[in-house]
Amino acid sequence: MTLWRTAWRSFRVAAWLGWQVESNWTDPFLFFIYSVLNPIASVLILVVMVWIISQSDTADPLFVYIYVGNAFYIYVGSVITGVSWAVIDDREHYGTLKYIYRAPIPFIMYLLGRGVARLITGTLAVIITLGFGIVALRLPLRFEQMDIPLLLVSLALGLTGLAFIGLFLGGATMLMVRHAWHVGEAVAGALYLFTGAVFPLSVLPPLLRPIGFALPMTYWLELIRRALLGRGAAAFPTLAGYSNGQLVGLLAGLTLLYGVGALLFFRWAENRARERGLLDQETHY
Repeated sequence: MTLWRTAWRSFRVAAWLGWQVESNWTDPFLFFIYSVLNPIASVLILVVMVWIISQSDTADPLFVYIYVGNAFYIYVGSVITGVSWAVIDDREHYGTLKYIYRAPIPFIMYLLGRGVARLITGTLAVIITLGFGIVALRLPLRFEQMDIPLLLVSLALGLTGLAFIGLFLGGATMLMVRHAWHVGEAVAGALYLFTGAVFPLSVLPPLLRPIGFALPMTYWLELIRRALLGRGAAAFPTLAGYSNGQLVGLLAGLTLLYGVGALLFFRWAENRARERGLLDQETHY
């Protein structure tokens, strides 16, 4: 019980610290304006792509399907970057990683807690993106058609899986002396092509399709779309033959697999970084 209490306290305090770090670079009003304009600008890029490339409008059911997937893909960059960025921020910017590591707290829980700040800002961005779609683009997102239990289960599993991927990147970041500043954004951008966020996996070369099927985000985005849009929504053919239960099972299994792999890899990277003296090495790069 004491171990769990310590872990929860470490996670809670790290989450508070992460929010203070994320939001203290400007005054609250400007921070709010930035939080609103950033996701809306991303949405407008998607709208222009649909209008120019596909020659369809926002009333097309397939556009709604793509729009919802893109809105929730914001979580991918937010969560995995939030966890891995804490290593860079504390080691390179504040020079406190070595002190935090020696403190009597679970280091993994600290990193996961630091990622909560990006999760909060990501949630705000998702809400703003969906709200803009409903008000400005007239997207048919109605509460009565939503499957709320499926949405909550999918969100819990998906965000947990993203946190584990962030832990992977956190371990890798500890071993990087340079060029680790944008590893989270780079990975999130690369995974964008393999998760069915904008096009089905069937358009990828056959050698690359297994990457998409091995990612939990592929099944997570499909479940989120089904939960919000109902049975009548348009869909990519890739996962159309799977039931909701099968997708939840696949997502849960991959989340567990990624969790075990993330913990093992992080422990190995942590020991390796300690042996090489990388926990207290500030490159000023």
